[in-house]
Amino acid sequence: KKGFSSPLAMAPVKNQKKNPFLAMTAGCIAGGVEATAVWPMEFIKTQLQLQARTKGVMLPYNGMVEGLVYTVRSTGFFSLYRGLTPTLLGSIPKAGIRFGLNSVIKDNLRDKDGKLTVGKNFLAGLGAGISEAFLIVAPVETVKTKCIELDMGFANGFTYILRNEGMGGIYQGAFATALKQGSNQGLRFMWFNEYKRIVTNDGEKKLTPLMGLFGGMSAGCFSTLGNNPFDVVKTRMQGIKAAQYSSTWDCFVQILTKEGIGSFYAGVLPRLGRVVPGQGIIFMSFESIQQFLEDNFSIFQLR
Repeated sequence: KKGFSSPLAMAPVKNQKKNPFLAMTAGCIAGGVEATAVWPMEFIKTQLQLQARTKGVMLPYNGMVEGLVYTVRSTGFFSLYRGLTPTLLGSIPKAGIRFGLNSVIKDNLRDKDGKLTVGKNFLAGLGAGISEAFLIVAPVETVKTKCIELDMGFANGFTYILRNEGMGGIYQGAFATALKQGSNQGLRFMWFNEYKRIVTNDGEKKLTPLMGLFGGMSAGCFSTLGNNPFDVVKTRMQGIKAAQYSSTWDCFVQILTKEGIGSFYAGVLPRLGRVVPGQGIIFMSFESIQQFLEDNFSIFQLR
C-alpha cells in the first residue's frame, strides 16, 4: 500500500507532516552521537584555521594527519578531545533545534499537494541554521574556539572569557556564525531532501540506513565546499585575536588582502574529514531514530 513502509523506510513526500517534537527528539539523540564520533577532526580543523598564514610564521603542522600525530605526541591522545565538553553540551539541543525547526518550516512551506521545491528546502534549512546559530552555536563555538586556542579546559576557558570580556565575549562573532550556520544547513538540507526524493522515488521506496549514510555524507561534502569561507571567518571572529577585526566584513577583507583567497579554504580537508562522516552519521541516525520513536511511542505520533 502506498504511504506505508517498513520501520527504516522514509515517509512519502506527500502528507508527511509529523509531530514537531518527534524531529526535535530524534535530532537531539543523533546530535550527541555525531559530535562525539568526529570531534578529533573538528579539533584539528579549528587549530589550522586559527593559524594566520603569514610570512615568517612556522606552523607546527599543515594538515589533518600531521595535526593528529603532532597533537598526540606533544600533549597526549585525550588532548584531541579538548573543547568537546561545551560542544557536546551544545550539540544535543543544537541538533534538536535544527531538525525540529527544519521540520516545522518545511510543513509551513509545502504547497497544497504537500510538495517542496529545492528553493523551499534551502529556505527551511537556512531558517533552522540561523535559529540554531543564535540560540546555541554562537556561544558554544566561541567557548570551544577559545578553549582550544588558549589550551584550557572548559571551566577555565569559560572563566577566562567572563573575567576578561564579560558576557559579551560569549557571543563574539555571532553574525559570522549565523552566516556560516545558515548557509551550511540551507545547502545541507536542500541536498539531502532532494537526494532522498530521487532515491526513494518520492517516498515509494524505502531509504535504507546505507542510503541515508551516503546521502548525509554527500550533503556534508556539498555544504562544506560551498561555505568554508564563512567557517574560516567565523573561527577568526571568535578567536582571542578577534579585536584586530572591526567587523565581519573587515575580517573577510583582511584575510583576502593579507593572506590570499586560498586562506578561505584553510582547514577544508580536516573539516571534510569531520563533516562528511559526521553528516552521514547524523542523517542516518536521525532518520532511523525518528522512525523508531514514531513506531514505538504514541506521544510522538501526530494526532
